Amino acid sequence: MDTKEFSRVFVPHLDAAYNLARWLLRDDADAQDVVQEAFLRALKFVRGYRGGDPRAWLLAIVRNAAYTHLARNRASATQPGLDESTQAADEPDPEAQHLARVDAAALRSSLAALPDEFREMIVLRDLEGLSYKEIAQVADIPIGTVMSRLARARERLRRALAPRCGKE
Repeated sequence: MDTKEFSRVFVPHLDAAYNLARWLLRDDADAQDVVQEAFLRALKFVRGYRGGDPRAWLLAIVRNAAYTHLARNRASATQPGLDESTQAADEPDPEAQHLARVDAAALRSSLAALPDEFREMIVLRDLEGLSYKEIAQVADIPIGTVMSRLARARERLRRALAPRCGKE
């Protein structure tokens, strides 16, 4: 596969790669570095790509690069601020805007507090829309483990957010 074909197949998944790296690493600059490193690895080892879902193949490389980065830099890992620009532009009510920001911030905070293995499942399934089979490929785990981790992650999020909703 030449670089033009590589770009056509894999570059459309750049946002998904960055999103996964960002949630795993919790740092914009580190996520950019890891995605760049992952794309270089993908280009170098593209002969190992045997067809199938290019996004899953690429995200597996991004995931491995992110965990390698975390292992190297675990002592200096930081928790940066998360982007607060998720409110709807056409929402006229300032109070509703404030509540939406607070709710989004609570969700992001709860998601960021999840252990890596659970946060990864939520990001891949609910934010990136991967199937259980694709997640199993990316994470190199059985589908049953994907479903179990996803259920536990969602339950932890539900418990973390329940007090905000006034529910148990």
